[in-house]
Amino acid sequence: MIKGLLSLVINLLIILVLVHAIGSWFPQVRESGFYRKLDALIEPLLRPIRSILPIYGNIDFSPLVLLLILYFIKYFFRL
Repeated sequence: MIKGLLSLVINLLIILVLVHAIGSWFPQVRESGFYRKLDALIEPLLRPIRSILPIYGNIDFSPLVLLLILYFIKYFFRL
């Protein structure tokens, strides 16, 4: 039961990180209320990664690193 719930939460986070990353490419999406709420949820997860990993040019790799961490957690706990 707990494994199933944890798997659901991680899968939801993966989807939200992908939506957040893709939405960041479009200015009209970034200004929407949905994106602001999504940003408030995802940004605290990205901030520690950004403090370690610098931005190269205009490309922010922190969502990619967060996705790798989430997939590693799924693999490690066999979710």
